[in-house]
Amino acid sequence: MKILVCISKTPDTTSKIAFKDGNTKFEDAGVQWIINPYDEWYSLVRAIELKEKDASTIIHLVTVGGADCDPVIRKALALGGDEAIRVNTDSSDSFYIAAQIAEIAKQGNYDLVFTGKETIDYNGSSVGAMVAELIDAPYISLATKFELNGTTAIVNREIEGGEEVNEVALPVVVSCQKGVAEQRIPNMRGIMAARTKPLKVVEPTVVDTLTNIVSFELPPAKAGVKLVPADNVAELVRLLHEEAKAI
Repeated sequence: MKILVCISKTPDTTSKIAFKDGNTKFEDAGVQWIINPYDEWYSLVRAIELKEKDASTIIHLVTVGGADCDPVIRKALALGGDEAIRVNTDSSDSFYIAAQIAEIAKQGNYDLVFTGKETIDYNGSSVGAMVAELIDAPYISLATKFELNGTTAIVNREIEGGEEVNEVALPVVVSCQKGVAEQRIPNMRGIMAARTKPLKVVEPTVVDTLTNIVSFELPPAKAGVKLVPADNVAELVRLLHEEAKAI
């Protein structure tokens, strides 16, 4: 079996977010970059678990980005990927990114494509579905459990008010979230091995972008907290009537 795991570079969740050039670009100075948690903790680890059950399984990683993505993809290799592919281009357009991944997926003839349910910076949740459409494969989103029975995948996913169980023949594209697997930490052996694992850089296929970012805007600052003494019920009622409605 061949598995392709999509890897994204995102800012660490503790990073201070700021913008530059008239709020049209993300300010990356001093930012700590990590593997997108949904890609690392769930989709990649589940692929590794499948390989642990079947040693013949091959795990390839794909990312779309510049050379600054190499440390992130190397960490993914340290966790358990066999080979990495970096498409040498940078874009915030979901369709453009999906088209690059789809091209890799077509060339590699993969049985399974894993993505995280979304990236923690753009929260678009759209790349997986686009990849599936472009390679003409079924797509199952928000997976909380993934099992294989021969060439059939059994995928549990969240739906409003409950859970849905799907059976689908491979190949398939699946986006993963919490529940699919548990976070792992690279060990020293994996870190050392990652230095010599292949990281192939390929040039992008020609694709038109469909969207452009016009500007970013930070959410408004949170209002201050007003403390009301426990014995001053009248003041609490007044605040709820006059001020709480506007929050």
